[in-house]
Amino acid sequence: MIYPIVIYGSPVLRNVSEDITPDYPGLKQLVDDMFLTLTEAEGVGLAAPQIGKNIRLFIVDCTPWGEDDPSLKEYKRVFINAQIYERSEETDLFNEGCLSLPGLHEDVRRPVSIRMRYVDENFVEHDEEFTGLPARVIQHEYDHIDGYVFTDRLSPLRRNLLKSKLSKLAGGKYRCFYKTK
Repeated sequence: MIYPIVIYGSPVLRNVSEDITPDYPGLKQLVDDMFLTLTEAEGVGLAAPQIGKNIRLFIVDCTPWGEDDPSLKEYKRVFINAQIYERSEETDLFNEGCLSLPGLHEDVRRPVSIRMRYVDENFVEHDEEFTGLPARVIQHEYDHIDGYVFTDRLSPLRRNLLKSKLSKLAGGKYRCFYKTK
C-alpha cells in the first residue's frame, strides 16, 4: 500500500513519537509499505509521522546516490526507537528538501557525524556511528520522530522569509506528483 504523505501544517508532524515493541501490529507490512511509499515519492527517507503515525520508526534509502558513492549502492535501512546520543562538533551545509514540504529546499547546517542506538526491523539492537550523507538523512528523519521539520533548523531570519511559503503549504496550496493528505 502506498501511503499519502502528510503535509506541513498537520499536527502529527509536531508530536513527539512513541517507542514501539516487537509486537507492534503489522510492523513488517508497515515497513514494506513505507519503502514502497518512499520509492513512489522519489525520496531518500521517510518517518512514520509523515504517514500519520506517531511512532519512533523511520527508513532511509540512499541508493539513489549509489552512482556517485558506491558505498551507498545498497544502503537501505530501518530505524526503530532510535536515540542519537552523540553529535560531532564539525558541521556542514547541505541543501535539504522534505516530502512533507513539497517544493521547498534550503541549506541546513547539521553535524557531519552522529552516534545512535536503535533497533532494526527484527528488533536487533545496534549502536553505530554514521557519517556523510547517511548521517544527514538519518538526522533529518530523526527530527520527524521528535516533532521537528528541517525549517526549524534554519535561522530565525530565514524562517521569517519563508513564512508565506509555509503558510501556503499548511493551507493546502502546493503541487506535487505523489499522494498527499
